[in-house]
Amino acid sequence: PMVNNPSCICKHSVLIKGHRTSISIENAFWNILRHIAIEKNLSINDLISKIDSSRSGNLSSAIRLYVLEHAMS
Repeated sequence: PMVNNPSCICKHSVLIKGHRTSISIENAFWNILRHIAIEKNLSINDLISKIDSSRSGNLSSAIRLYVLEHAMS
């Protein structure tokens, strides 16, 4: 299900390489990220792990940039 209020920044708990962490990201980005994961036949944790492995800045920013790149392609 889609999360309401797209501009609301919510914390989401994720598992990256066996390590639980939380990310704070706007619902709009989270919703699109979930759709990308479905499209790529990945779990949300697997997609975030993939983003995490190639990031240079903070994880929330890397996710936003990943979603933006996907939207522009």
